Amino acid sequence: MAVESSAGESNSGGGGQERLPMPSRNPLPLSASQEAQIRDIYYARVRSFCTDEIKAFAACALGRTFSVPFACREPHRAMNNCMKIHANQKEQDAAREEWFSQRMERQLERERKARRKAEQEAFLREWWGLPEKDRESAQREMEKLRMGERIGGFTSANRTKRTEGSREKGDGGGSGR
Repeated sequence: MAVESSAGESNSGGGGQERLPMPSRNPLPLSASQEAQIRDIYYARVRSFCTDEIKAFAACALGRTFSVPFACREPHRAMNNCMKIHANQKEQDAAREEWFSQRMERQLERERKARRKAEQEAFLREWWGLPEKDRESAQREMEKLRMGERIGGFTSANRTKRTEGSREKGDGGGSGR
């Protein structure tokens, strides 16, 4: 599992498509929606290993209700055992790496959708005779789109950093005696 080290490198199976680097093995905390996307990739990967067992259980359970636990016990155990074998940390890491390797694709898709939305909005404004959107707000939206995906968050530009010395000088953190 090679970790890419620079943005200029491309994946050997990607057909020469540019990929963003994976920040690290255990990157900064991701948002809940990003973790959910990784979890979906992970579940799909595990299910792909056990398709035969899943199909056998589904075929057995088809048309049954209360008798499924009794009639389909063996296919169910085979399916669960297969999923337990393949549901491990290695697969979670592979799913996380796959998610990070798709960052560029998601960025391009977001840009495509935003351009399409702007075109449709301009058409509707023209069609209904509404005033055009001011250039500054349109530029702000495009800049926001170009910023890319947040991973680990951004620091505030006007936040002052606290040092150990500032705490010791009595900035209100004590008991007041």
